[in-house]
Amino acid sequence: MTVTIREARETDADAVSKICLLTAQGGQSADDLHDFKELPGLTYAVPYVKLPTTLGFVMVDDKNTGSGDGSGEVVGYILASRNSRDFDRYAAEHWWPALAEKYPPSLAKKPADKEFMELFRNMHGKSDARVSYGAANMHINMLEPYQRQGWGSRLIGKMVEALRKEDPDGGVTLGMDPRNLGVREFYEKFGFESFEGGKFNELGLKFSKAKVTSTI
Repeated sequence: MTVTIREARETDADAVSKICLLTAQGGQSADDLHDFKELPGLTYAVPYVKLPTTLGFVMVDDKNTGSGDGSGEVVGYILASRNSRDFDRYAAEHWWPALAEKYPPSLAKKPADKEFMELFRNMHGKSDARVSYGAANMHINMLEPYQRQGWGSRLIGKMVEALRKEDPDGGVTLGMDPRNLGVREFYEKFGFESFEGGKFNELGLKFSKAKVTSTI
């Protein structure tokens, strides 16, 4: 087996951004939708390896290096913020304004680019309902050839145990792409559930009820 899991690093930013783009259209590639191909990653992946309160794990395929030391190609990730409110406050001051300045909507020729550029100028934080359920939030993605092989379960196990160690009575929430709601069953097997005030595409997991196996 050439695939291993290690902690995410800031130097993984380009790799997780690429994976985000290649899975951004309901789990499929959004490459053709963007001239500015970095925009999905700058929104949903890169800040989670750069900003405070964040942590993550990446899947690495060492088949081309043969080293087994996690220096190969990053092919999947699970990224989180331990505290959504603190993350949102920091990003509102230090992350989104710089992106809003760099990417004015007038640059966009494709609708998907314009959507992200406008979002940078009016970024929403996590809702009160999400934060009330659990302070943490997370994102998970992997390249298609590595899906349906149990790696998603391993990544979630890693993340849940890491977060649970820090906040045993807490919880984590996530948002599903509305175009890919079929993943609900995947999350539910770990104990994710709908929660009061949450949107139709949002799920949460209480760590005390998590159905995961230790993988760390």
